[in-house]
Amino acid sequence: MKKLSFLFLILSLFLNAQTEKENIASIKKFQKELNSEYLNPKESPLRGDNLKNFKKHPFFPINLKYRVTAKFVKTENPVPFELPTSSGKFKQYQEYGKATFELDGQSLTLTLYQSLDLMKMEKYKDYLFLPFRDLTNEKETYGGGKYMDLKIPSGNEIVLDFNQSYQPFCAYNAFDYNCPIVPEENKLPVRIEAGVMYEDVYHH
Repeated sequence: MKKLSFLFLILSLFLNAQTEKENIASIKKFQKELNSEYLNPKESPLRGDNLKNFKKHPFFPINLKYRVTAKFVKTENPVPFELPTSSGKFKQYQEYGKATFELDGQSLTLTLYQSLDLMKMEKYKDYLFLPFRDLTNEKETYGGGKYMDLKIPSGNEIVLDFNQSYQPFCAYNAFDYNCPIVPEENKLPVRIEAGVMYEDVYHH
């Protein structure tokens, strides 16, 4: 019996190590793709010298503490609303659900949204938008907050990997882009030391 328990322990450690490897690989893939996007003049929000001088994003060290499995509750009968943007205009969204998770001993909840425009497109119909702020804003990250892209979950859990969060395009080019402002309910009272860091060389 002891031998069997030992084998189960070894197996579970092995599976955990494999999962950890896969999670780190998906974060590295995200970082590589984000750098490629910003280096590509057709996709990058950067212009002129900012594009010419860009090499790669600064990232917080990968930390799986910031990859959390949240309890997900879908919003019944959501009402479309207008989310204000950085340029003073509005974009149409609706609330899709709420994700609740533990971090640093605190229970935290974030609201996830659907863009009414993207919902009409086949490619993005299962896309969820998570804008949030935390205590790194205006220090290591952009003052306006960060974004995360997610897919509609199949059950009552959703994985939030803050290592794959990024700054809005407006952080790099406020003239050409119009970015949704983070709603008050998505301001977290903790530091999220994960994802893309921000050096404000773009507004000088």
